[in-house]
Amino acid sequence: MHDSLQKLRNAIEALRGYAHGDDALLAKFEKLKDKLDLSEEVRGIKARIRERIRELDDVRVEILGKSGLLTEQLKTLGKLPPEQRKARGELVNRVKEQWQDALTARKAELEEVEFEQRLADERIDITLPGRNVEHGGIHPVTRTLERITDIFSRLGYQLADGPEIEDDYHNFEALNFPPHHPARAMHDTFYFPNGTLLRTHTSPVQIRAMKGKQPPIRIIAAGKVYRSDSDQTHTPMFHQVEGLLVDETSSFADLKGTLREFVTAFFERDFEMRFRPSYFPFTEPSAEVDIRWDQEDGSERWLEVLGCGMVHPNVLEACGIDSERYTGFAFGLGVERFAMLRYGVKDLRQFFENDVRFLEQFA
Repeated sequence: MHDSLQKLRNAIEALRGYAHGDDALLAKFEKLKDKLDLSEEVRGIKARIRERIRELDDVRVEILGKSGLLTEQLKTLGKLPPEQRKARGELVNRVKEQWQDALTARKAELEEVEFEQRLADERIDITLPGRNVEHGGIHPVTRTLERITDIFSRLGYQLADGPEIEDDYHNFEALNFPPHHPARAMHDTFYFPNGTLLRTHTSPVQIRAMKGKQPPIRIIAAGKVYRSDSDQTHTPMFHQVEGLLVDETSSFADLKGTLREFVTAFFERDFEMRFRPSYFPFTEPSAEVDIRWDQEDGSERWLEVLGCGMVHPNVLEACGIDSERYTGFAFGLGVERFAMLRYGVKDLRQFFENDVRFLEQFA
């Protein structure tokens, strides 16, 4: 390429000399012009571009650009005598066309080679491990809820469902909450103007179940509940699971055995448990269940995990069940509470802030 380019430059110098009437330089150019053959120039271009593809445009600009060697020669044609101008113009144009054709052809070849090389570089190597595709994960609250319902399903409980927008009767009155009962205030209820409300617990599902069939009844009601409360351990919306068993022989001992079996299965370990007397309008007697929980500093403390009790006779009678013949027990737990204990989460609100960095830990 360097040799052929030098030949062209020598020819251009001859043209420049001829423009000033130098007959000796003109004769030299006539000898050189035969060597400016297309095939020779193409070979030179190919050799140069094989070394460095990016120099192709530099060569084009140097020879054919606005200030290129051949362009400058075309500008001098107007200064020549008419009898010389035609021969000189034909010669310069022929050389210019040869260069243009050579550069265009080589550029197309290089683009094809580059494309083939790119295909070769990007081919799939089946020996390499596949690219991992990130999969979504189940929300920790949903995961916990499914775990709870699965355990009770194995214990023979059926899953029941009900509306989240309830009336006062099913949410309070049928559960032994008279209209002015002080325990209503503890529920921090969201009311609608038409008298309906967002259910404050899943107990209304139990009322609907008992009204729909006669004992024996063994159900769990799981879903969202709503209370006007928000802090580190409370949110306006949370999930609750409540269980109900009604038959002719159920006892508090059966309730204790059921809850002990559940807690052991959920945490996959045995806990020391205690039942503390408590009060709920819909059960009598009522109790809070505590477990002996290990602290981060190695100490232990009693930790409340759920509430329970024997179904109040007034609740059975409100549902058309003979309280002299049938007894039952009920229990309720907060799903987020169990999720916090299982996964070591300290702030309940993190479950609902949709922070991917937090949620992907459970995926």
